[in-house]
Amino acid sequence: MKYKKYFRKTSLKQKGVGDFFLNEVISKSPKVFLEIGVFHGVTARNVCEVLHNIHGNDFKYIGLDLFEENSENKDEIIPNTKFSNPLKSIYFNYIKRQSPYSIEAIEDLLKKFKKNVSLIKGNSNNILKKIDMSKIDFVFLDGGHDYSTVMNDLNCSIEVINNNGTVLCDDYDLSYAPGVKKAIDEFSLKNNYNCSIICKDRFAKIEKK
Repeated sequence: MKYKKYFRKTSLKQKGVGDFFLNEVISKSPKVFLEIGVFHGVTARNVCEVLHNIHGNDFKYIGLDLFEENSENKDEIIPNTKFSNPLKSIYFNYIKRQSPYSIEAIEDLLKKFKKNVSLIKGNSNNILKKIDMSKIDFVFLDGGHDYSTVMNDLNCSIEVINNNGTVLCDDYDLSYAPGVKKAIDEFSLKNNYNCSIICKDRFAKIEKK
């Protein structure tokens, strides 16, 4: 399947990156998928399309994000939600009348899979501890890029890995967010997990040995 952008912004916009990501999801064929860092929901929609093709309606997508531009952590990196394309700005401001980063806009984009989708608004440092991770078999980690946040999200995902699931981390070697690489390397070494750096150092795939 080809990764589609759905007239929105996505961090997987570089040529071939989105398709590579979808192939990773297809290779694992998870039934319960957790995305930390939903942004405009483009990856969420692509994942739902893929999982629906594989499992029909027997899948679950869970998306966790702040769904707002104000961060509690001022050191955190918040993605730019503004469009450079004026047509997209007009579409969301005057036709849809919604922020593409709002939970309402994401629900609208995913309405085709309404029964399969659960969106959670909040900070992963607080929310992940309350989620039953034993039922999740694939985590796409693309939320907060601060070292402490990445480490928290990874620690909360230990049960997924120990149950033979996969944690795929985005932005592994991002120059302006060195905390991501530092947290992933330390976490993988401490827990003796396999950590594969793939797609030209873009993703880190963490699994049990």
